[in-house]
Amino acid sequence: TDLQVTGIDFLKSQNCPQHHTDAYNIKNLVVRRGQPFNVQLSFSRELKASDKLALRFGIGEKPMKTRGTLMSLNPRQDPDISGWKISIVKNSGKECLLSVTSSPSAPVGRYTLNVKTGSNIYKPENSDVYLLFNPWCEGDIVFLANDEQRKEYVLNDTGCIYVGSAYSIYSRPWNFGQFEEFVLDACMYLMDKSQLKLGHKRDPVAVSRAMSALVNANDDSGVLLGNWSGNYSNGTSPMDWIGSVSIMQQYYKTKRPVCYGQCWVFAGVLTTVMRCLGIPSRCVSTFNSAHDTDENLRVDVYLNEEGRKLDSMSFDSVWNFHVWNDVWMKRQDLPPGFDGWQAIDATPQEQSQGAFQCGPCPLKAVREGDVYLPFDSKFVYAEVNADQVYWLVKKVNGKEKFFRLSTETRGIGMNINLSTKAVGQDRREDITLEYKYPEGSEQERRAMQRASTFIRPVGLIPRTHYASVGPMGPQSKPGVLHETVSKTGLQIEITNKEVLYPGNPLELAITVKTSTPGSWTINLVGSCQLQSYTGKAEADLGGVKETIKLEGKSEKQIPLKIMPDTYMKTLSSVEDEVLIHVTTIAEVQETNDKLTKEVTKRFEYPPINIQMPETARLNQQFTCAFIFKNRLNIPLDNCKLLVEGLGLFKMAAFDQGDLLPGKIMKSEVICTPTRVGEKKIIAKLTATQIKGISAEKGITVS
Repeated sequence: TDLQVTGIDFLKSQNCPQHHTDAYNIKNLVVRRGQPFNVQLSFSRELKASDKLALRFGIGEKPMKTRGTLMSLNPRQDPDISGWKISIVKNSGKECLLSVTSSPSAPVGRYTLNVKTGSNIYKPENSDVYLLFNPWCEGDIVFLANDEQRKEYVLNDTGCIYVGSAYSIYSRPWNFGQFEEFVLDACMYLMDKSQLKLGHKRDPVAVSRAMSALVNANDDSGVLLGNWSGNYSNGTSPMDWIGSVSIMQQYYKTKRPVCYGQCWVFAGVLTTVMRCLGIPSRCVSTFNSAHDTDENLRVDVYLNEEGRKLDSMSFDSVWNFHVWNDVWMKRQDLPPGFDGWQAIDATPQEQSQGAFQCGPCPLKAVREGDVYLPFDSKFVYAEVNADQVYWLVKKVNGKEKFFRLSTETRGIGMNINLSTKAVGQDRREDITLEYKYPEGSEQERRAMQRASTFIRPVGLIPRTHYASVGPMGPQSKPGVLHETVSKTGLQIEITNKEVLYPGNPLELAITVKTSTPGSWTINLVGSCQLQSYTGKAEADLGGVKETIKLEGKSEKQIPLKIMPDTYMKTLSSVEDEVLIHVTTIAEVQETNDKLTKEVTKRFEYPPINIQMPETARLNQQFTCAFIFKNRLNIPLDNCKLLVEGLGLFKMAAFDQGDLLPGKIMKSEVICTPTRVGEKKIIAKLTATQIKGISAEKGITVS
């Protein structure tokens, strides 16, 4: 009689823990490439030596052997030329246990499995096998040797993203949720949508580049539509997301872009996609991030005589922070020495090869100034290295004249520049030295000179929409710019005397210092604005204008006080979180030295208190309470609380209405743990006046 297959067991409970895929919420078998897994076949009779048997794994529309899209594995023949292996582990009675190992460079994706015995073909239920990249396998080019790093960068489904400004960095908790329902299917849908050739689906360089394009909706109807307009009425405000799960699920269900994202949302979702596919990934935040549109390694900043920024004049911009991703892989497409972390960015900023995609760009290429290497190394290099040039715009005889104030070589990519979540800990790790040599060091300037040879250098001519002609201030030659140091040893510090709570006066102070002998007369102007994180001014709050006299080594403090009624209306009317931005210009009359200084600070908020036990047991309910007391001097209107706990409860939203000063609100959820391990609960409160108070708390489920 013909040999027939009567059943197949994918042995998920044995295979998935070995492949670190047991957390995926999916019926199918999920395995990683280059690592053996077992399947058990049941037959209509005992398997004989003369029987023909083949396991057939197919990928793509019409799998064919000639195209390399169909692997037909016969345990009694030589190994398949594609690098896949199969062997019989145990054959007893009507059952046969087989071990299958895919090639460590096999295309990643969804494979259909059927079993051929003679002329019979058996197609099992849930027969799709998902094959992922494998950071645990030395033969895979995403191999990562350190187990703690693999836990963080592949398996951790929660984390935080650093935002704020260089002067006040804070973390926003984020649920990556790469194992949640439909997230893996959404990633497979993106792999199909990418139209990558099959050969490119084996290559993490091509896959990560394609995903950086598909996570934004520009030019391919990808996952997220970016919006920086301040009007989010037809979607969700970027400030209101607390993780990637609802975004990925909504996208998979509708196949239409989800509204709306800004840089940290794009980075959060791209981390989810990369970790889900098995490529180690981390979110990276840079503060004072240059968006250098013309790749000349220089960002021009224009100030008027009151010290206010003139946004409309500049092509370039400096974002208070920008978030992108690093992914880990070998670069077999490049000369030796560029393996390891690679920068990719899904925020649509500039087109690369005709699409809004960015990277992968080796961090080592950025550090050494090798900006000719693919992909987009010039753009990434400028984000962390551009020099900032300040121009004072004065009206002289009815015409605009430009005076160069100072060149900041440290403004962009300050020493506290690049931040990511530390491995296995809830703290910020500074990774600046992975991107650049110490600021001002010999190697750093050498890398800058090297980069300058590949990027067309320009003279110090202000480059604005309408300033390319007309009278000029003092000129200097092109080349590497150096910090302006004044004869007076002039320094400016901007501080706040009180905590910056919304509804309170903003008590700021500008301190001017001189450090060399002599009498100095200093004209000081300072201006305070509310600013979005992309550096756009939302409101002018006023400023100071004073002439002060200093002798030798001395200092003077000028107070700058902003009353609540000056800014509260803007705070309530804009939908983005805004920052307090102070710009100053000091001009020494005796020497004509000019110095600029700017500082961005954030508002502080009362905390959300999360109350729950420290430990819980699988499938046993517990209660979690969220308590918030309005300690501000103002009522908070239209309060909404958003909470999510992966593996504990589904996302929930509470409308809390208005909360008067001193009043307390309390919400509760019932949690039922469905997975063991360290789990996190995230809460976010928004109101008309505040755009996002976040809190997180961990619990151990046994």
